[in-house]
Amino acid sequence: MTIAREAVDEPTNRWRLAELARIWGNAPGWRGQLTAVNHSTVGLRFIATGFAFLLVGGMLAMFIRLQLAWFDAEVLDPRRYNQFVTMHGTTMMFLFAVPIMEGFAMYLIPKMLGSRDLPFPRLSAFGYWCYLFGGLFLYSSFLFDAAPDGGWFMYVPLTDATYSPGMGADFWLIGVTFAEIAAVTAAVELIVAILLTRAPGMDIRRMPLFAWAILVTAFMIAFGFPPLILASVLLEIQRAFDFAFFEVARGGDPLLWQHLFWLFGHPEVYIIFLPAAGVVSMVVATFARRPIVGYTWIVLATVATGFLSFGLWVHHMFAVGIPLLALGFFSAASMAVAIPMGIQVFSWIATLWSGKPWLRVPMLYLFGFFFVFVLGGLTGVMLALVPFDWQAHDTHFVVAHLHYVLIGGLMFPLFAGLYYWLPLVGGRMPSESLSRTAFWLVFVGFNLTFLPMHLTGLLGMPRRVYTYPAELGIEWLNLLSTAAGFVLAVGTLGILIDAALSLRLGRRCARDPWHAGTLEWAIPQPVPQYNFASIPGAGDRYPLWSHPAVADESARTDGILGDPAAGRRELLGTGLLSAMPEQVIRISHSTWLPLLAALNIALLLACFIAKLYLGAALLLAPLLALFLAWAWSTGDRHAPARIDAAPGLSLPSQYAARNAPGWWALVITLLIDGSLFASLVFAYFYLWLGGPAWPPPGIATGGWTMPLLALALLGGCAVAAELAHRAGRRARTGAGGWLLAAMLGGGFVIAHVAALAGPVGPPQAHAYASVVWTLAGFHAVHVAVAMLASGFVLARIRHGLAGPARPLEPRVAAGLWRYAVGQGAVAWAVIHLFPRLA
Repeated sequence: MTIAREAVDEPTNRWRLAELARIWGNAPGWRGQLTAVNHSTVGLRFIATGFAFLLVGGMLAMFIRLQLAWFDAEVLDPRRYNQFVTMHGTTMMFLFAVPIMEGFAMYLIPKMLGSRDLPFPRLSAFGYWCYLFGGLFLYSSFLFDAAPDGGWFMYVPLTDATYSPGMGADFWLIGVTFAEIAAVTAAVELIVAILLTRAPGMDIRRMPLFAWAILVTAFMIAFGFPPLILASVLLEIQRAFDFAFFEVARGGDPLLWQHLFWLFGHPEVYIIFLPAAGVVSMVVATFARRPIVGYTWIVLATVATGFLSFGLWVHHMFAVGIPLLALGFFSAASMAVAIPMGIQVFSWIATLWSGKPWLRVPMLYLFGFFFVFVLGGLTGVMLALVPFDWQAHDTHFVVAHLHYVLIGGLMFPLFAGLYYWLPLVGGRMPSESLSRTAFWLVFVGFNLTFLPMHLTGLLGMPRRVYTYPAELGIEWLNLLSTAAGFVLAVGTLGILIDAALSLRLGRRCARDPWHAGTLEWAIPQPVPQYNFASIPGAGDRYPLWSHPAVADESARTDGILGDPAAGRRELLGTGLLSAMPEQVIRISHSTWLPLLAALNIALLLACFIAKLYLGAALLLAPLLALFLAWAWSTGDRHAPARIDAAPGLSLPSQYAARNAPGWWALVITLLIDGSLFASLVFAYFYLWLGGPAWPPPGIATGGWTMPLLALALLGGCAVAAELAHRAGRRARTGAGGWLLAAMLGGGFVIAHVAALAGPVGPPQAHAYASVVWTLAGFHAVHVAVAMLASGFVLARIRHGLAGPARPLEPRVAAGLWRYAVGQGAVAWAVIHLFPRLA
């Protein structure tokens, strides 16, 4: 698609560039740092914080290695050793691996797609503060001598209130769940950004492979994180209020925790790997000096990896007594996932083979990646074989495999990407000598640390123990691992020092020093906060190779959204598949709201862990007020129905567009919520199938009158909301319908509580009562949210901010009601229908 460009003289062009810098810039001083929402600022904060947690987690690892350097060492006592092992694993999995790749994505994706920012900048900033406060919350447990010690997997019954009566498990459950808000919000943000804000011409077949990897990863987060969030919430409810989800004596099952945890845990490995694979695809193409070989095959392999990863969770549970037929299925699935992984590796090798490789530091890390990751994959295939897994389970062989996969699959590509994109961030090159020295320290130190662990594991050294008997004869192998671990630590520290020094003291470089082909290298140096003065076009997978002038064209203000006269931050919204211009998205400026909301949640959770439940409940009111203020001020409430994006190009604002970001954010959010709900339903049926009677003796199903009344009221909510939405499209307010939907929702909640209170009894009586009340309460929260949405839309209509010309918010509220009613119908059937059919 060809877009007309207006003739702009140089003084006007300079004025527009200065105005864009003013509109998109952060406020000066500390206030600007605390209120910034720009994707570059937030993304760099994620990256810097992730590396900080890497250093802390690495320090814990050094203490662990010192303790294991020789038998009967006394560096750490057993309790402190368990705490350090727990916090090391938790830090690396939850506070480093996923957040840092999300930081890379937040910083790079808009630049790669030819966009100025992410569509929900306040959501990104909120996610960062939740991540930071969640990590600090977790580490504050050391101040109270209550660091968690149940392992990063927190298996029950070890971590229930009986065997872990202190606050350690609570710090883990609440802190990790708090930090996971960042992952979930980033998933929503990145999916919508990739689907809706690509440069004109960048159709779905021309997206950078890093964007494809992030898109698949974000969907995996959407479906993979909710099971762990649910498991953490259930265990915390059991610890705090004596529910019985995992207690065998009252109908629970501790294996339910393992199923929910590993429904997250094994996809987590590929959630970590796929973004790193996207980095590899970008770097390989640039340094091979040619387009990637097998682009379509890599995309299909990425999607297949994401899909297959959800069928592998029992891979971690081969030793718990699962039937052999199920073991055979999961063993085959664990080996099948190696096929799409192999496709990607062969595509990268073919690209290098057919190109003219340029051996610079990023390529050194990629060669290290090939060597280490392939070895880790081979041991993974070994552990997929059930008889071998039974022998090696819970030994240091598994520890070695895990680190070969995670460090090989994440750290080496991460450092390759760090060196590759450092010139983009600071306009300076890293030190060639220091970076190469650091690489060899990391490569040699890593292999000498973890290769001997395969042997110590096969010789009988169990994992998660603070010492071992001299009779095993493995002390010299452990001493080698410990010494090499410090070499690895020095190399990692050297990389971070090199990166920090290069941003200040490195040799200045021209734009695109690697001669890459993707749009992020079209941005001038220093990188402006708005990225592109005019939105570029992308008619190729490597637009800078096919049309080098795009860099100069996008730096002028004579193209799409080049005129900043409106004084607003504006993005171009394009078609889901075609990337044709469809809308102008006006986004938020800097604000205190994300920080204040995250602080409020932190205080609420602190009250909860201190068992100040009244204080936690009281903090819900200001939190609700903050989110309502956030929703009320979203985007530009006064944006016209249509906006002139360029000469001859008039587009609707997002409030009037069919594919509005807000609509797709609702869809993705409901997918996440649906995964959470499905996990809860899974827990219900898992406990049902594992128990002798469901419901148990002493708990009745009750009559039909109140359940049917509740169902009728719920159906009425859907009808009222739909009628109100249709009335709004016909230029009527629909106010009566929104009000009626809210009133019927309140009636449903009351009727459903009455239907359960008598026959089911208190939730502490049995696991059946616990899960039934949790299902009902979970759905009641959704009805309450839909009621609030009805009131919110009603207020927006009354103020003239929603209506036929701005239908987005009524459409979102109607969609929310449809989901709440559909979820309620499933919950009603699970609670009231299935027990009567059993």
